[in-house]
Amino acid sequence: MHGKTCIITGATSGIGLATAEALAAKGARLALVGRDRGRGEAALARVRAASSGAGATMHYADLSRMSEVRRLGMDLLAAYPRIDVLVNNAGALFQRRDVTEDGLERTFALNHVAYFLLTQVLRDRLMASAPARVVSVASRAHERASGLDFDDLNLERGYSGWKAYSRSKLANILFTRELARRLEGTGVTANCLHPGFVASRFGDVNRGLFRWGIGLAKRLTAISETQGAETIVYLASDPAVAGTTGVYFAGARPATPSAVAQDDEVARRLWEISAKIVG
Repeated sequence: MHGKTCIITGATSGIGLATAEALAAKGARLALVGRDRGRGEAALARVRAASSGAGATMHYADLSRMSEVRRLGMDLLAAYPRIDVLVNNAGALFQRRDVTEDGLERTFALNHVAYFLLTQVLRDRLMASAPARVVSVASRAHERASGLDFDDLNLERGYSGWKAYSRSKLANILFTRELARRLEGTGVTANCLHPGFVASRFGDVNRGLFRWGIGLAKRLTAISETQGAETIVYLASDPAVAGTTGVYFAGARPATPSAVAQDDEVARRLWEISAKIVG
């Protein structure tokens, strides 16, 4: 990874930070993206300590806001003449429904629209830097989603945190498949993955029994952040997957997602609607 520039969203904690440390140790130059400045400074210090010399910088943005995603994208384009790897990792599960300034349900905005928009802003730079890779963190939770309701992507009816989260993770896989199709022949690959159930800050933005339940499950069954980052690091750096694209991975191996996650027509429709949302 020496000489390569990697952008990682959600890099101030959890598997994003673990990914950054691993890629820094391999010699990559890191552009870390986070929202909280306190955690950002701490993360930057850890990544620089792990670096073999290429260095790291921190960028701040609230990725649930499209204006912030666009600003971040322009800042990244100005700072990095080449972009070799984009890791779309930032995401969350929200117990209560909230709407962003763009009129989007917050889970959908952060977990899908931010992936879509940031990738589009950086797309030409990725192609100019080819061979390059886009790695998006999905989840096995997508299997809980029976599909996407294109008439209610903002879940105005029957909201639950898990429903919103599972649909957003389904969207990540559909986005990856359509992105890979559209990037065919450019030298840019697009893959996604299930990192495992990780003992990270996942779910900590919530309160009460919801947060307690997730916390108990993490203590009993979760893997470490380093283990959760392994598949991301593999897809971002390993020569074995240099030509692999449009694939969903789990445990650093190709896996079969749900039937709807393999539906090319649903993937195409989601892309077209997402393009309209972001303008």
